[in-house]
Amino acid sequence: MSITLSEKDNGYIEGFAGFKKNAPGSSLDWLQSVRERAITKFSELGFPTPQNEDWRFTNVAPIARSSFNILENGHDKVSSSDLTQFQFEDTEVAELVFINGHYSKELSKYGNLPEGVILKNLADAIESEQEIVKSNLARYADFKDEAFTALNTAFMEDGGFVYIPKGIVVETPIHLLYISTDEGTPSITNPRNLIIAEDNCEANVIEHYTSMTDNIYLSNVVTEIVVGENSTIGHYMIELESKKAFNISTLRVQQARSSNIRSHSVLLGGSLVRNNVHPVLAGEGCDSLINGLYMPSHRQHMDNYMKVEHASPHCDSRQLYNGILDGRSRGVFHGRIIVHEDAQKTDAKQTNRNLLLSDTAQIDTKPQLEIYADDVKCTHGATIGQIDENALFYLRSRGISKDAARDIILHAFTNEALESMGVDSVKNYCYKLVTNWFDQRKEEQES
Repeated sequence: MSITLSEKDNGYIEGFAGFKKNAPGSSLDWLQSVRERAITKFSELGFPTPQNEDWRFTNVAPIARSSFNILENGHDKVSSSDLTQFQFEDTEVAELVFINGHYSKELSKYGNLPEGVILKNLADAIESEQEIVKSNLARYADFKDEAFTALNTAFMEDGGFVYIPKGIVVETPIHLLYISTDEGTPSITNPRNLIIAEDNCEANVIEHYTSMTDNIYLSNVVTEIVVGENSTIGHYMIELESKKAFNISTLRVQQARSSNIRSHSVLLGGSLVRNNVHPVLAGEGCDSLINGLYMPSHRQHMDNYMKVEHASPHCDSRQLYNGILDGRSRGVFHGRIIVHEDAQKTDAKQTNRNLLLSDTAQIDTKPQLEIYADDVKCTHGATIGQIDENALFYLRSRGISKDAARDIILHAFTNEALESMGVDSVKNYCYKLVTNWFDQRKEEQES
């Protein structure tokens, strides 16, 4: 038996009443209070509409009018051999595997992690690491104005929990792999990831969302990352959902003094995708890189909403998002840099570049600066175009065929977003995904 969520059921309230009885941590008053406040807020907000400025270019009506089931038990239709296609070559990783939102102990592996590092699924950590979880969960990802964050907070069941104590360098990448299978009915999962790095730490975490079949479902993800003083975290988001699926993801990062975050997103799957990235540079001397590549085709819709908050002085941030759009797809880049009054000596740059491979593809780009300090250096820019004919002519004049020349230009454009990835095996995996995307496009054009 499963729980059905629908706007018809009093704004998900009825479904929540059934869910909360057996939800992880249902005996914990503080957690139930968080969930109750979140569902109340979601009921008040409702799903966002294009009248909401932050959702101006994205209509979530297909999600709002759908009914989704929360599956009580994960139906394991995945074997260890099936995981090979989603794993990285030549790198030993610590890997948590989730099937339809449910943790699979049999498929997970923990690698050789340093002593003191805690890696487990959140449903277990809520009980066993209650003090850490209570101090951080839902503290940074604010659901007061964000409907999908409120929905996730109310219905969160499981996800990845990573805790790195002071002074620890984790050389083994941590892989959080979420796989959806076809259960015969549209379903919803609300993965909740909590990653905490104390002072003077280093680690890399990969979130990976994919599907075994081309089915309809909603992945509504929220990840909170807390980065301590002088710590460096690399975060990778790889989105390969079913072409019929919806993926809404929110990454909220809290940075302490002199910390460093490297965020990389690669978006290829899904019917409707919304990628929210919100770092807050709360301590002096922080550094933040927000890097991404999105490649919609056919009728895919991919929306990237970046909100970078400079709250302290002497901080640097860089945003670089590249998009390649084909078919009748639509892309969105809405980037906001907010420099608060106390954030003097801020250095921030925002860049969005887009290539349209068809006459019917569409991109809406809106770089935005909000500056309340007077001693800053902030720039932003956006470009939209097609393949540079002069560059194409230059390559062809040197004996390179037209198709090969186009490939060189396109791969150079995508590699600009990929080459800054710090984990080589993840970078190579993403290179292959991009190459497959181009190969599939050629096959469709030739057929």
